[in-house]
Amino acid sequence: MAQNLYCPRVRMGNWNEDIYLEEEYMKDFLDKREKGKLLIQRNRRLKKNLLRPMQLSISEDGYIHYGDKVMLLNTNYPEKEEAGLFQCGDLSLCMTPDEISTHLYDELEVPCGLSATTTRIPVGRNTFTILSAGKDATGQVLRYGQDFYLGITGGFENKMLYLSSDHRTLLKSSKKSWLQEVYLTDEVSHLNCWQASFLDPQLRLEFEGFPIQANEKIVIYHHYTNRALAVHRNLFLRTYFGKEVEVAAHTHLDSHKVEKPKNHWILVTGNPRNDFSTMLDLPKPPAKDTQAMEQAMGIDTQ
Repeated sequence: MAQNLYCPRVRMGNWNEDIYLEEEYMKDFLDKREKGKLLIQRNRRLKKNLLRPMQLSISEDGYIHYGDKVMLLNTNYPEKEEAGLFQCGDLSLCMTPDEISTHLYDELEVPCGLSATTTRIPVGRNTFTILSAGKDATGQVLRYGQDFYLGITGGFENKMLYLSSDHRTLLKSSKKSWLQEVYLTDEVSHLNCWQASFLDPQLRLEFEGFPIQANEKIVIYHHYTNRALAVHRNLFLRTYFGKEVEVAAHTHLDSHKVEKPKNHWILVTGNPRNDFSTMLDLPKPPAKDTQAMEQAMGIDTQ
């Protein structure tokens, strides 16, 4: 009479190989954890650097200087001609590393992308440094028409990337609009040079050579291609930090040959009252005509 000679304790198949394989997996996991090479550890280090709070430079005379740490902000404006979804609010220029590269490498890969997102808090990924294009001019006032670099460290030490752009080609353009691309690179060349122009084109020549006021709207042109830095609020990108909008180099003109608000930028400086806030966080003083009206109505404005 045939009997069942097997019981639940009997091991069948390549059970010995499976045990050794599990042990190897565990050893490999513990080795990577000790060396900090796990994917979650890489993500934590990268986000810790990119989202590290930064302190912006404080302008004592109200002007921008070489060596200042600033934020590039495109202020909110009403939706007019853009169709579809539209990103409202103040948008700051941010570095956006490639999502796949962040999983493979510990450091930032170049070229690195850019985008704009709704934040007014200075962190590692949106704090830029004004650098001179020629000899060292740290501390000197930046003027309209002068060449300058926009460098960013991303919260890392001994790592400087420069805002760059080049002519559009069939193989190299912005992802959504297919216009001239802007990116970050570690190579210093003529592609890194930018110039600031006065907002009103009718007074642009008169203000050539004048100091650039901090926290005031300007137009930033790429010196080599003569294209203005622009943000496209209706073109969304999927980035490592979520949904953000596209940034490109293109001059958008209206019927009067004036740059549109998508080309307007503010070099935001730090708040002297708080180390980790900006001048935009300060309450705006009431206008003089408002003060006179309130005084005439007997309202205490003090």
